[in-house]
Amino acid sequence: MIKIITVGSIKEKYLKDAIEEYKKRLSKYTNIEIIEVKDEGLVEPQKAIKLEEEKILKHVSEKDYIITLEIEGKQFSSEEFAYKLDRIQLESSNITFIIGGSYGLSENIKNKSKLHLSFSKMTFPHQLFRVLLLEQIYRAYKINNNESYHK
Repeated sequence: MIKIITVGSIKEKYLKDAIEEYKKRLSKYTNIEIIEVKDEGLVEPQKAIKLEEEKILKHVSEKDYIITLEIEGKQFSSEEFAYKLDRIQLESSNITFIIGGSYGLSENIKNKSKLHLSFSKMTFPHQLFRVLLLEQIYRAYKINNNESYHK
């Protein structure tokens, strides 16, 4: 089971369609659950981070292997990510990815994370990043199952 907890919602139809397509593709390999929590918007950054933390933690259990998405996190190639995901699934059947809001994640959530993951030093829109994450999870399953997938 893979859970993605993300701050904010998707409004654009083309992104919703892409997300649904990857969820459909991934259903062959695993259950995917996407949980959206409210973005606190343009309030004071520390207040927003704290309010978003409370909402995120309501969806996290002690048995979850938590992976936070952070600019400062570790970067992997797709093959390395596939291998890492495969190893994690031997340890835990519940993998939870957490995508923070525009101000990032609280230190408390980062401290609960077992893997601090970065896709790039660049900043991506949260809505688009959700598609990128799903695509890389799908690619990892294809790699781990020795199935062809475009490069």
